[in-house]
Amino acid sequence: MKIQLGEDVKMALGTLRENKMRSFLTVLGVVIGITALLSVVSILVGVYSNVTAMMNDYGPDTLFVFRFDPGIHTGRLSPDELSRKSLTLDDAEAIDELCPAVKMVSASIFPRFDPTAQQPPVDARYHDKEVDGVNFSGTLPETEQVFNEAPSRGRFFTEAENMHRSDVALIGSDIAKGLFPGGDALGKSVVVAGDSYQVIGVLEPRKGLLQAQSANEEVLVPYRTYQKHHAEAPDNFIGAVAFPGKMSEAQDEIRGLLRRRRHVAWDKPDNFGISSAQAIADQFKQITSSVALLIAVISSIGLLVGGVGVMNIMLMSVTQRTREIGVRKAIGARRRDIVWQFLTEAVVLTGAGGVIGVLMGLLISFTINALLPKLPSAVPLWSIVLAVGVSMSVGLFFGMYPAIKAARLDPVVALRYE
Repeated sequence: MKIQLGEDVKMALGTLRENKMRSFLTVLGVVIGITALLSVVSILVGVYSNVTAMMNDYGPDTLFVFRFDPGIHTGRLSPDELSRKSLTLDDAEAIDELCPAVKMVSASIFPRFDPTAQQPPVDARYHDKEVDGVNFSGTLPETEQVFNEAPSRGRFFTEAENMHRSDVALIGSDIAKGLFPGGDALGKSVVVAGDSYQVIGVLEPRKGLLQAQSANEEVLVPYRTYQKHHAEAPDNFIGAVAFPGKMSEAQDEIRGLLRRRRHVAWDKPDNFGISSAQAIADQFKQITSSVALLIAVISSIGLLVGGVGVMNIMLMSVTQRTREIGVRKAIGARRRDIVWQFLTEAVVLTGAGGVIGVLMGLLISFTINALLPKLPSAVPLWSIVLAVGVSMSVGLFFGMYPAIKAARLDPVVALRYE
């Protein structure tokens, strides 16, 4: 059996070499389908890996609390969600005091968030240099531990600086590069939203490439310093670190406490949101899985077209090689020998198309990484194996009918065929 299979593969490869252009056009649909599928999978896998790294960088035991669900919103927020009362610093302090499963709490303050309104951009300036669209907020010293906001240079501000409303700030790595190219930002005074702050630290760049504006272009000032300069109605974002192994308990304690403080009736849903890094990563995974399924359905059309093309070519090949089939049967070839011959040819044909599709998918992935480094792309080994396996399965399925037709030919009739 091994010898026969090896001979069938050699015959199939010989047929491919003799009819290169015809073979390529035959499996063009398979090539396009595999290329599209692998390219999209590589982008989705790369993006998901970076999102997971980014969220885990905030800490596996960290909970995010906001007036609506933190995370990825696939639809528009309802008017009820947008009108919810903001969380407060008192809420954060109550969580710290009354939730025993919570290890540490922090709160950040910023202008009230309204995704339906145009938010005025905040700029940071140093002499003649300016960075637009910075993420400006006030926060507590505990943020350094709660959100893993470790400065790469300098230090975080202290509770004393927060209580005395000192005009000090930490800036993101991208802002440091923009305002102080080739220089040291520490000790310099930057103007943010019209007010001057002394830079006491530069934040460590966040993991993951999808940081754009949010993480590496932020300016953090003490919580009470922000209140001193900005008296408008603010939003508060609360972060809470649970003790190891007590994430669920901490989440339940925070939910129960906030429901009591916000006077939520027992039969009413929460008027706030609680999430975690893992929950947001899982939410993103569900979205990318849906996109991947859609792309797989679209790519299957190309595979179907390629399969039909393979069937047509194989039927034509059976007709052209009728005498050859008759000779083989006349010298003792069995029906299953003929079936395996043509099935092997079909599988090798589509398998070659799958390999070409994989190579093109890898090329596209490498090109994306080279030209668009902020759009990560990674080709997992399982996707390569799956792509080649699917392409060969197409040949196996669509080559079955021509192979059976060839096996059923009468050797006498086949030998007389002109």
